[in-house]
Order: sequence, then C-alpha cells, then structure tokens
Amino acid sequence: MLGTNFASVGWPQCGEIDIVENIRREPDIVQGMVRGPGYSGGGGISEAYALPGGGAFADDFQVFAVEWMTNRIEWFVDGQRYFTVTPSNLLPGAPWVFDAPQFLLLNVAVGGNWPGYPNATTRFLQRMRVD
Repeated sequence: MLGTNFASVGWPQCGEIDIVENIRREPDIVQGMVRGPGYSGGGGISEAYALPGGGAFADDFQVFAVEWMTNRIEWFVDGQRYFTVTPSNLLPGAPWVFDAPQFLLLNVAVGGNWPGYPNATTRFLQRMRVD
C-alpha cells in the first residue's frame, strides 16, 4: 500500500505498507514491511514468516491481512499474527507516516535493491492469483 499523497510528497515520505512480499528464491517465506523516511529501500522494517510445517507459499492460497490502527500495524497469515510495528520501532527521529489514507497496490515486481536485480538464473514465469 502507498500513501494517497504519493503524487505530492513522493516516496518514501508517503509511507509504504507491504502486506506481503515473497521472493522466488525463498518460496517458503513471506515478509511484512513498512517503509518511510529514514527506513526505506533495503532499510525497511520487516519480519519474516514461514508456513508451519514447511512448504511453498505458491502451492496453495493463504489469507494475508494487515490490521492498521493509529499507532500500530499488525500482520497476519491465515489468522496468525506474526509481526507488529509501532512508532517505537522506528529509528530515532524517523517520522511515523502511517496516519493518512493509503491505496492498495498489487504487483509482481522484479528486481531492485531488495531482493536484487535479475540475472541469467532469473525465471520470468511468476503469477499472482488473487481470490
């Protein structure tokens, strides 16, 4: 999710809440993350979650959720809370920018500073299925 003020303040000042991120080289792990001024790019604040009993996330549907309150954001997979962020998790002086509306963004991104850029071993057969 990105702040609706993205066009006027830019990224990362608008704030970004990643409900779920999954990297192909880590099929059994998803991450929830926030990014904002002073904690963006590879410096986002995140937590990883692995499926109980193992397995790849792509093998079945899961329910990913975020509960977003005034000073707290919580991440869930299939009803199991695995991560919470509050203003106290930010670096000293970094602003909490999650007090304005955001819009939902669904994408299959490739490359970037995190998790790295494509190379000769990168497979471009990824799919996102949303129900």
